[in-house]
Amino acid sequence: MNCLLDTHVWIWSQEAIENIGPNTLSILKDPKNSICISPISTLEIARLIQLKQILLSGSLKRWVSRSVNNLLCRTIPISHDIAMKSYSLHEPFHKDPVDRILVASALYEELTLLTADERILDYPYVKSYNAKK
Repeated sequence: MNCLLDTHVWIWSQEAIENIGPNTLSILKDPKNSICISPISTLEIARLIQLKQILLSGSLKRWVSRSVNNLLCRTIPISHDIAMKSYSLHEPFHKDPVDRILVASALYEELTLLTADERILDYPYVKSYNAKK
């Protein structure tokens, strides 16, 4: 499976593994699967840290580097095509620009988005998988 982690799933994978379901854990641990993250998630995490809504173990720079290595994942770029696609998604879709970029990235890169966000899980135009399973 080729996957893109939603921001909260990326955080859970390092900080709250108990929030991730056993099937998703198997996906993350299977070396046959390709795990991807988006820099937009780093932006969202930085914002959450600044707002004091989350606290990570260590600096953000070290956390990102360590988690990328732990997950053996690759970073997918945010291209102009992805940026444009994020606001030409089938409507209705919610307004959160981070979620729009993640969905557009999953569509553009043909990835399954691992998420627990019901709005994304219910969105029929992107392949998604409930990370709590």
